[in-house]
Amino acid sequence: MKIVSVFSFFLVFAIEPAVATSTPAQYAGEETREIKSLSQSEIADLLSGRGMGLARAAELNGYPGPMHVLELASQLKLSGSQEAKTREVFSRMQASAKELGAQLVDAERSLDLLFKTKQVDQSSLARTLEKIATLQSRVRGVHLRAHMEQAALLTSEQISQYAKLRGYTGGASGPREGHGHKH
Repeated sequence: MKIVSVFSFFLVFAIEPAVATSTPAQYAGEETREIKSLSQSEIADLLSGRGMGLARAAELNGYPGPMHVLELASQLKLSGSQEAKTREVFSRMQASAKELGAQLVDAERSLDLLFKTKQVDQSSLARTLEKIATLQSRVRGVHLRAHMEQAALLTSEQISQYAKLRGYTGGASGPREGHGHKH
C-alpha cells in the first residue's frame, strides 16, 4: 500500500508540468498589442478622458459624476445655473483627463519599448514607473476632484435622487454638511 502511495505521488509530479505547459497562458494573444500593458479599449478611454471607474470611491459615496449628472439633468431638475456649472466642471475634467491620459499612454509606451528593445535597467525602470505612477495618480485626481466639485453644485435631495437613478440602493449618502453641498 505504501508503494502505491509513493508511486502516485511521483506520478502526479511527473505529469503536472506537462499539463501546465499545455494550458494557454493568461496573457495569450496580448503579445500583439501595440502597448503590452494597455488594451485598445484602455488606450481609447485614456485618450478620450473617460473615467474608467477611477472615481468609484466618490461615485459610490454620494459624490455624483458630472457626465452622469448631465445625462440625468431633467430627472434631477437641474437649474440653468447648475447645468451650466456642471458643463464647466465636465469640460475642465475631460480636458485635463485627456491631456494626462495621453501622457500616461506615452509613458506606458516608453515602458513597453524599454523591455522590447532590451534597454531596461534598474534606473530606467524606476524612472519610468515613477512617471507612470504620478500620471495615474493625477488622472485619478482629476476625476475625483470633478466629483467633489459636482457634489458642491447639487442639493442633498438631488444627490439622493441621483443615487436612486443610478441604482445605488446601498445607502450612498452625500457629502457631510460643511463640505460644500447645498441643503
